[in-house]
Amino acid sequence: MRTDETVQPGEAALRPLSARSVVLSLLLGAHPPELPVRDLARAVEPFGVGGSTLRAALSRMTAAGDLLRTDTGYRIGERLLERRRRQEDALHPRTRAWDGDWEMAVITATGRGPAERADLRTRLTALRLAELREGVWLRPANLRRSLPDDLAVVLQSFTARPAGPAGDLAATLWPLDTWTATGRALLDHIARVQRPVDRLTAFAAVVRHLLADPVLPPELLPADWPGTALRTAYADYQRELTRAVRRT
Repeated sequence: MRTDETVQPGEAALRPLSARSVVLSLLLGAHPPELPVRDLARAVEPFGVGGSTLRAALSRMTAAGDLLRTDTGYRIGERLLERRRRQEDALHPRTRAWDGDWEMAVITATGRGPAERADLRTRLTALRLAELREGVWLRPANLRRSLPDDLAVVLQSFTARPAGPAGDLAATLWPLDTWTATGRALLDHIARVQRPVDRLTAFAAVVRHLLADPVLPPELLPADWPGTALRTAYADYQRELTRAVRRT
């Protein structure tokens, strides 16, 4: 599994939040993803974003298509709605009971350029598949989803079962111990921070980490897997943030 967005094990490596990041975090977490200008202006103040900085960020984001201007405020643009759907899926994954089957996707198309190959790898990783060897991707069949129809032109899908222990295969495909250590470090960090900007920064890292969660069946996970704890902590924070925005 590719974990470029995941913080290092044993650390809560946090990315500083720009005004754009603050605005997107607030809107991506809002239901619906839209806020009046006045509410948005008040909501960003605790995160150190002043009025002129906010106006500049909104102007750039609207020009880039990240946001759409409404009669009263701003909402997430179509381009970022897919990001919001990915985030929601990471926070609320749809699973089913696992019977031991694995999904297998074998890339059959040839003659693709580097950009096309990179895009396909990104899409398959986002679908929580992992690469066993070049062109062969798989995962336990415990997710309630099917592969997008347009991928049928570049790959063939199969159902399979490994001859050896499934747990050993999962540990080969995903860095489970690393993910666990990083998740535990994030939980420790969010328990300590108090300032609004520090909490938003920490929970942005939590979301990035959950996007890299393979969402495996419980029987294939380490005993101290922190996935549920991270999702519960983020759900609590999202409610806290929503209440703060509504009070503005």
